[in-house]
Amino acid sequence: MTVPIDPLDLAGKTAIVTGGGTGIGAETARIFVRNGIDGVVLAARTEADLQKVKVELEDLGRDVGNPGVQVLAVRTDVKSEESVAAMVAATVAEFGRIDILVNNAGGTRMGPLEQTPTKAWDSVFDLNAKGPFLCTREAGKHMIAAGRGTIVNLSSGAGVTGVRYGAGYSAAKAALQMFTRVTAAEWGRHGIRANCIAVGGIASERASAAWEVAGLDQEALGKHTALGRIGVPSDIGHAILFLASDMSSYVSGQTFSVDGGPLLGGPSDD
Repeated sequence: MTVPIDPLDLAGKTAIVTGGGTGIGAETARIFVRNGIDGVVLAARTEADLQKVKVELEDLGRDVGNPGVQVLAVRTDVKSEESVAAMVAATVAEFGRIDILVNNAGGTRMGPLEQTPTKAWDSVFDLNAKGPFLCTREAGKHMIAAGRGTIVNLSSGAGVTGVRYGAGYSAAKAALQMFTRVTAAEWGRHGIRANCIAVGGIASERASAAWEVAGLDQEALGKHTALGRIGVPSDIGHAILFLASDMSSYVSGQTFSVDGGPLLGGPSDD
C-alpha cells in the first residue's frame, strides 16, 4: 500500500457517522471536514439535530478550504434493519461509495441487575451491539465490493472493566469489542480494517446535562483519571480520525482506550 504524503488527509473519501447529530458524532464529522473529506453522511433519529449539524458542516467547509464537501442528513434508527438499509442505500445513491463507517450511536440505561427488565436489557443490546452489526453488515457489502473500507466502533470503558448497575451496557460494549475483532479477521482480505475505541468520561452535551441532573461535578469526575481532567468530544474525534485514516493503515482488530489514563493503587504525590 502506498501511504499518501499526508495520511490524515481524507480527500476523495465518504464517511457515515451514526449518532451524528450531537456530541462525539457531530464533532467527528467536523474533524473529518477539516481534514478534507468529500462527503459526510449524518445518521441519527432527531431531524432537527441533523439539519443543524448539516448546515454547520457546510459553513465549516467553506471556512477551512473544503467548500465542496457534501453533507447528507438521513434520519436513521440504527436498531431497525429497514432504516439502516435505507440509510446505506441513500449514501450509495448520493456518493457511489462508502469509505468510512463510524458506529457512534449508543446509550445506556442504568439500574441494579436484579431489577433490570428484559425489555431494558434487549433495548441496550439493540442500540449498542445490534445497531453496529446492522450498519457494518449493510455498509460492508459495498466496502467488500470496492475492496476497501475502514470501520470504527465506539465502545466504552464499561466494556473493558464493567460498571456497577450497568450489566447490560457493559456486556453490550464488550460484545462490540469482540465483534470488531471478528470483523477485522473476516474482512481484512477485502482491504477492510475495523477498530474500536473504549471511551472514557466525555463531556458531551447530553452527558454534561445528565451529570448536572445527577448532581455530579465534572471537575471531580476528571480527578478519577491519570490526566486529572474530564474528556471532551474532540479527544475521541481525533482518535477516530487516526483510526479512519491511512495513518493507521496497518492497524486492525484493536480496541483503544481513550479515557484519560488509569489511576493505580499505591502511594500518591498528593
